[in-house]
Amino acid sequence: MSSTQTATYTCRFCRLPSDASGTSCPNCGAPVDVRAVVSDSGWVEQPAIRDMARIQFGQSYCQIEGTLVPSADFALAAGDGVVFSHHTLLWTAPGTQLEPWSKGSFFKRMNAGMPLVLMRASGPGHVALSEDHPGEVVALPIPPGRGFVVREHALLALTDTVDYNWRNTPVWLQVQSGDETEYEYPLGPYLDLFVATGAHPGLLLLHCPGNLFVRDLAPGQVILVQPGSWVYADTSVNFSLHAEYPATGGSSWRSYEYRTIWLRLQGPGRVAVRSIFEKPERYSGVVASSGMTYWRW
Repeated sequence: MSSTQTATYTCRFCRLPSDASGTSCPNCGAPVDVRAVVSDSGWVEQPAIRDMARIQFGQSYCQIEGTLVPSADFALAAGDGVVFSHHTLLWTAPGTQLEPWSKGSFFKRMNAGMPLVLMRASGPGHVALSEDHPGEVVALPIPPGRGFVVREHALLALTDTVDYNWRNTPVWLQVQSGDETEYEYPLGPYLDLFVATGAHPGLLLLHCPGNLFVRDLAPGQVILVQPGSWVYADTSVNFSLHAEYPATGGSSWRSYEYRTIWLRLQGPGRVAVRSIFEKPERYSGVVASSGMTYWRW
């Protein structure tokens, strides 16, 4: 390679090219020298963003500071903005403009279980955000026209070039207990949808407790995961449920109390799970029906 040429590095996690001279990807913060250690099952552990790593967006950047409970320190240029929940605001510099985020209605956020007070910080200025419990900050660059489906309450921040919406969860259980019918939602009643709909790319930051594992599913490839472990997926991934029942002595008897409910994900697309998850509920009634049909955003 000529000395005048610059090496190009394609990040294993955000799939975006960048200059290989840095120590971390400027798009998602992942270390550029990390080895992609893929298990026999196909999962890759996404490395935590290094302390003080910078992520570029527009004319601004976000610096991830700390390791146990990391904060996202935004240096906002004029015209750039970031959206977040008011309770994650750690500190702000004088001169940074803070205002309620008017994009998306109050009722939409209320129905989706999102914080009712979403703020927008615009530059020039600095603002820092943090959750109040240990975990990793996951940076997801979003090219124009692309998006991610994300579980509820995982959002830390998004740039104002990203559109937010919510959808009813695609999977559910209709449980019959005597004469009463109840609905159970292994993923929660709603999911969040973040799409960069304009001509400019966006950046989505999630807070993830535990370790994060990522896998690329080929078209038609299926994986079963604990519903509480799922974090995000490409919008091309299909969701459904899979139930398993214990059997004894070759009998076909089914124990509804101890059955296992899996989230069935079908490619193509990227999926991510975390090592810390809520224990699945035990559904004591009889499942009359479940959200088993394929579904797309």
